[in-house]
Amino acid sequence: VRHVAGILLRKRIPGHYAKLPVEYRTKLKADLLQFLAMEGERTVRNGAIGVTATICKQETPADNEEAAQAGAIPWPELFQFIAAATKESNPDARELAFLLLNEMTDTVGSYLAPQFQNLAELFQSSITGEQEVLKVKTASVKALGGLMAFLADQPDVDIFCNLVPALLQFSVDCQKRNDEETISIILDVFYDLAYSPSQTVAVNLPPIVKFCLGVMADSNLEMNVRDSAALVVATMSESRPKKFGKDTELLSLTLNSIFNLIETSDESGAGALFQSNPAWRDDDDEDFDPEADTATATSMAQGTLDMLAFVIPKKYIFQPVVEMCFNRFQSPNENHRKAGIACLGVIAEGCAEPFREHLAEIMPIVLQASGDASAAVRECACFTLGQMSEHCQPEVLSYSSQVLPISFALLDDTTVAVQATSCYVLEMFCERLEPDSVRPFLDPLVRKLAHMLEVTQKRSVQEMSIAALAATAVAAEDEFTPYVDGVAKLMAPLMAITDEKLFSLRGRALECMGYLSIAVGKESFRPYFTQSMQCACEGLALDSTDLHEFAYAAFANMAKAMESEFSPCLPELVPHLLHVLKQDDGCLEKQAEVQGAFDGLNDSDDEDEEGGNFVINVRTALLDAKKGAITAIGEIGAHCGVAFVPFLEETISLLQKAASNWHPLIKAETAESLPSLVVSIVAAKHGGSIDWEKGDIAGASPLGPETTTVASAVLKELVGLMKDGDKETVGKACAGVENVLTLCGPHALNLVGNECLEATHAIITKSAPCQLDENVDYDDEDDEHDSFMTSVCDLVAAFGRVMGPHFAQYLPTFLPPICEFAKSSRPPSDRGMAIGCLGELAQELGDGIKEYWTPVFLPAVLAGLADEDHNVKRNAAFCAGVCCEGLGESIAADYVQILQAIGQLFSIDVSISDTSAAAVDNAS
Repeated sequence: VRHVAGILLRKRIPGHYAKLPVEYRTKLKADLLQFLAMEGERTVRNGAIGVTATICKQETPADNEEAAQAGAIPWPELFQFIAAATKESNPDARELAFLLLNEMTDTVGSYLAPQFQNLAELFQSSITGEQEVLKVKTASVKALGGLMAFLADQPDVDIFCNLVPALLQFSVDCQKRNDEETISIILDVFYDLAYSPSQTVAVNLPPIVKFCLGVMADSNLEMNVRDSAALVVATMSESRPKKFGKDTELLSLTLNSIFNLIETSDESGAGALFQSNPAWRDDDDEDFDPEADTATATSMAQGTLDMLAFVIPKKYIFQPVVEMCFNRFQSPNENHRKAGIACLGVIAEGCAEPFREHLAEIMPIVLQASGDASAAVRECACFTLGQMSEHCQPEVLSYSSQVLPISFALLDDTTVAVQATSCYVLEMFCERLEPDSVRPFLDPLVRKLAHMLEVTQKRSVQEMSIAALAATAVAAEDEFTPYVDGVAKLMAPLMAITDEKLFSLRGRALECMGYLSIAVGKESFRPYFTQSMQCACEGLALDSTDLHEFAYAAFANMAKAMESEFSPCLPELVPHLLHVLKQDDGCLEKQAEVQGAFDGLNDSDDEDEEGGNFVINVRTALLDAKKGAITAIGEIGAHCGVAFVPFLEETISLLQKAASNWHPLIKAETAESLPSLVVSIVAAKHGGSIDWEKGDIAGASPLGPETTTVASAVLKELVGLMKDGDKETVGKACAGVENVLTLCGPHALNLVGNECLEATHAIITKSAPCQLDENVDYDDEDDEHDSFMTSVCDLVAAFGRVMGPHFAQYLPTFLPPICEFAKSSRPPSDRGMAIGCLGELAQELGDGIKEYWTPVFLPAVLAGLADEDHNVKRNAAFCAGVCCEGLGESIAADYVQILQAIGQLFSIDVSISDTSAAAVDNAS
């Protein structure tokens, strides 16, 4: 009863304390200190500690920062009490002191800065003292951890970071006695310190990571504790990628630990694929609880490796991982081979750039693994092939003659998991293939996938079969026409499923029909259009945001395929889509009042005593649905033209609101869809195209008032999104601006001219908001290729295409940062991107680049032609050609060395890849 009274008092006193008479508050504080000194019952004392901390917080001055700077300390008698307690011989008193400090972390961190050094010494003596009892040590560690976390981003944290070695030693002792609670607290501290500016943290990076690796490998600990340790390793690598990567001993130890976790686990090495697939989990485990913690040793290891591959400079991480993978694949132990092949798949996305460069060495190993005697290895080989197919485009397509037969054969594998992963490979691989590549396998492939769909009882295999069929159709294009009727008949009953547990299967079938429409075109798809639209619209009436999302994707694809024939659907469909955009997808809400006599009593110190508790309510499913609705609106606007114009005004208003959404997915999709609104008004007012002249801004605008209004609204929103903090959003905004300028010409650029040029320059000089928080641990030599920068360079080229000779005045501003990307130390993608941009500028500006030929263009061309990368050679050959065409005889003296350099390209084997052939073609 006394314990509950303490909790109740702690909860209620903040609202009343200020109203109490001063003499009453003074007596209350004195009585509390006496109570703490005398109370022997632990639970009651703990309740009183909470009350004490709450009152101390109420005693803080209104202007905390000013009072702290002036050296004011709230309730000084309390801190005198704590100081005396730390010197008591009674361990209960010493524990009480640290428990109070822990409960008052915010107050201590804000007001006791002058005492930090003394506190650090107190913590040190307690944690390392051989005679100190365990409960006092534990209490001091918790208090220290809270204070370090509070000060993590402040310079004062350095005073306490010197205790990291002591914390680590105590952590080892905790691990020996399975004290998971204290280990978790210490791991949370290390996580909070990951981005701390403290150099002491950087110095202690190796021992922190080594301790975490030990926790990850300790099977005696709960998986959530081990997973927390993995998160610390991943976050430390993210915050200090260069230091982590350059420490070869630490990196090797980390990688070996990751591989060992996968090797010693019986779990699937392709789990990274299936964990995100609810259908597979339902098939695999009928008792699966989606709310339960699903972390496993393999998922923990693979998640950590995935982060390492993304953040550590590729020159440090790629080769060691690949060597470990290759070595393990030679092992007679199937678990070693499983781990080796699986880890190749895990790093395929994060290390996509070097992966593409080394496909010739990696692909034979993966293809060999696909025929391994072990089903677990074959499954991982399929997973890795799928990852390579997804992230190593377009280079991986040159292996289609090897990958497709193997994937096709694996559809007959005796192991269901292998069958499913082979469907994944076909889906990832086929969606970007040309008809010529898929033609030899088309008939047997379609028949095999259709057969799998009909005979399997596993929903996951059905869904993957449908996805593979859809990708095959996209690859085959109109050559898929003979199979449309058969596939449509297979999809028809699936699109009518009413069992909500199978709605994802219904959605996949609907998605497949949308892809079929894109593949075979309106003429061949017309007989199936009405039924597909009816099924999609019926799905909107069902209470399933997942099904709605599938429907929106189908609407987008069918609008693209059917064009004007889709227009009759707009009066009912577009208002629905706009209504989705109006819905709230997340907000700050007051927490619901708890029910029951004692439900409101808790020991939390996180309450907002002034106005109650608030929570951020994120409707994730609605976010995805809203993203799909924006995609559908974009495609409808782009392909239904005139019929969409009546909805333009409301759509612009809602997309302007979406552009300021809190979630980057919504902003990125908005950036991608905005240009379609301009396409729609151009279709209505200009017959689909505008006749504009490069560089002509002096004459009358060809846009017209309506088009100018829409283009201005869209461009202003896109330029605003170019200043966003999310790189994907920025990249899509740049691409959107380019599309609008290409369609509307120089008068459109005039609407946002200076602001657009300044925003573009900020990005290309790496000073835009999306680049300001990049980790200082990197330097230029460690930078990786940012895919969104390609869109930025394309926009710079578009400036030249639209402004013509007027852009020459901006060359001194834009050429230096572009040339930074052309340096030999940069990744091949950067070098190719930069030289490609120079080539397009040369093509558009003609002799406007004359004064920059010798200092900029000629050295870039010669370096590019001598580059080891065929894509760079290709772009350099193009740049050389357009420069010679534009500058003519004025650079005739340089023709000899240019021709000599170009001549080397004719020795390239054109059969290596499409890029190689293009390099030779441009040289010609």
